[in-house]
Amino acid sequence: MAQKIQFIATVIHEPKLIILDEPFSGFDPINADLIKDEILELRDKGATILFSTHRMESVEELCDHIALINQSKKILDGPKKDIKESHRSNTFKVDHIGALNNINGHYELIKQEAGDENSFTSWVKMTTEKSPNELLKVLIDSTEVHGFVEVIPTINEIFISTVKEAKNG
Repeated sequence: MAQKIQFIATVIHEPKLIILDEPFSGFDPINADLIKDEILELRDKGATILFSTHRMESVEELCDHIALINQSKKILDGPKKDIKESHRSNTFKVDHIGALNNINGHYELIKQEAGDENSFTSWVKMTTEKSPNELLKVLIDSTEVHGFVEVIPTINEIFISTVKEAKNG
């Protein structure tokens, strides 16, 4: 309760700059949603909000621009959209009926998992400059497609891979 009152006291006068440290820690999901909604409303009214968090799902939901810091060093910085775009891998998740067997050439079958009643989920990577529509045509000729979506890494996945790269490089 004290943390909620502290947040209210911080934002009640609608400041133009707000700095928050782990703004959702200690809140149950309902109150965390209330805080999130208030942060978004303040942003929409023109406030600049800086916050420090270890919760990458909060970054994913709330941030437009991010700086990822590991061991006191900035390892990634920029608009969230650009960072996610730069980490795309041209990998697609495909839900389908019947196993995928013949998609060689411009595509690599990374993984295939069996589900119920001859259903499968496969991850397919485009290895050359082809469009998703071209991949979909190949898949339609090979299997009965029920779902097709590009796998875009989350900020959490990007953070982990960037930290690992920094340690190894």
